[in-house]
Amino acid sequence: MISYEQGVSLISRVRQEISKEIIGQGNVVDSVIIALLTGGNVLLEGMPGLGKTRLVQTISKVMSMSFKRIQFTPDLMPADITGTNIMVKDEAGSSFKFEPGPIFANIILADEINRATPKTQSALLEAMQEHTVTVGDTSYLLPKPFFVLATQNPIEQEGTYPLPEAQLDRFSMKVLVEFPTRDELKGIVGLTESFNQAPVEPVLDGNMLLELQQIVQSVPIADAVMERIIDIVMATHQENKYIREGVSPRAAQNLIRCSRARAFMNGRMNVAFEDVDSVMYSVLRHRIITSFDAIADGVSEDRIIKELLG
Repeated sequence: MISYEQGVSLISRVRQEISKEIIGQGNVVDSVIIALLTGGNVLLEGMPGLGKTRLVQTISKVMSMSFKRIQFTPDLMPADITGTNIMVKDEAGSSFKFEPGPIFANIILADEINRATPKTQSALLEAMQEHTVTVGDTSYLLPKPFFVLATQNPIEQEGTYPLPEAQLDRFSMKVLVEFPTRDELKGIVGLTESFNQAPVEPVLDGNMLLELQQIVQSVPIADAVMERIIDIVMATHQENKYIREGVSPRAAQNLIRCSRARAFMNGRMNVAFEDVDSVMYSVLRHRIITSFDAIADGVSEDRIIKELLG
């Protein structure tokens, strides 16, 4: 069994190993680790070339788990993700055999997820929520642990299919990948030109991560902190000209889980208000449905959340 202190130390080592390949983006890295500690899925949004794919690949190495990358395109079909039944001929005759698709891995990178049609996007819904895949009349269990880390580009919206609210709600967090600072960019260029780069060493495996998830679930949360979470979620349903629809109860559940994970990562034995405030933007920004007034006035989801926190 992994103790609380050993778990905190392991996560610290995970961060160190990731930093060998990812320069800067500390908030992004921490957010993805928080989601993995809670068993959640992550939507990464950022301009091309900011290292989103590299980050997911690096995490799969550090955590020593199976990894599959699915490039979403308009002609991608659901069976290309889930797998399909194929006919096999043998001495006994012909029979159908299930051929698993790339969804059968621990970490799935759904690259440019908004470029696939809604029918194909919906193939991920069951996998993300139930961790199963149904083909025909048979359901197949996905490996444990299982995560979907999806990317999307905030520009080049021609030929894309915006994710429906039901699917967005399945993502525990939506993380914005920002352009690096000047010093970080200098480090990225230096890393690219280096021929003596230290290899990434595995720190965890799937079973160890499942243990850490159990530890995170046991982190206590005080009534006052719980009340703050409930207050903010309820505030999204009060009269506000910039909010058309507030967040779902799943948002409150994810706020509690992610706050616990952040407290654990920082070595604290209970959830603090700062943990809630830190994860609030990533957990809520994709769940708030803005009104036409917000679009007309140029008010973003993050600004609405900031006002709610105030």
